[in-house]
Amino acid sequence: MSNRHAAKYKIDRRLGVNLWGRPKSPFNKRESRPGQHGQRRRKLTDYGTQLMAKQRLKGYYGNIGEKQFQKYYEEAGQRRGDTGENLIELLERRLDAVVYRARFVPTVFAARQFINHGHVKVNGKRVNIGSYRVSDGDVIEVREKSREIPMVLEAVQSPERDTPDYITVDYRKMNATFVRGPKLADVPYPAHMEPHLVIEFYSR
Repeated sequence: MSNRHAAKYKIDRRLGVNLWGRPKSPFNKRESRPGQHGQRRRKLTDYGTQLMAKQRLKGYYGNIGEKQFQKYYEEAGQRRGDTGENLIELLERRLDAVVYRARFVPTVFAARQFINHGHVKVNGKRVNIGSYRVSDGDVIEVREKSREIPMVLEAVQSPERDTPDYITVDYRKMNATFVRGPKLADVPYPAHMEPHLVIEFYSR
């Protein structure tokens, strides 16, 4: 097992969920916290519950820094409507999230690296920034030279995840169209996400 996979599985155990729904996660068989003998789970305070909700949501999207995640919260609060729903939509508009949702790669971590290496185009132009914000109607495609990469072929054929309704995918052309910004109920999170608790955490 690679160090990266081991680290992700440790995150699962620390946060108390199989965060990405991976069938190989040790959390499926062992729910103890990281450590030689695990750690006892204590009843969380309100602050602890809110912090855990924030860590789960932030951790799900990979290597988003705290400052960047807080900026998403601030922007969500400035928009009309429910702040928690706005936060989810902003996160799902990230290019790395869209590439992951379209099943062009097996993990959100792989999506970030895949984009950074120049394998993805948006509306015909190469984009190598994982946090790039996708708009309604944007077409995201895997570059023709990158379509035979074993990781891509394996991810496309994997039955592990379904593609959500707010993204349409054409695997013959290896492209996806971002149809609309989703609501929380539209997003296929394997673990229970509570954006309202994230909002409470930052509102303290």
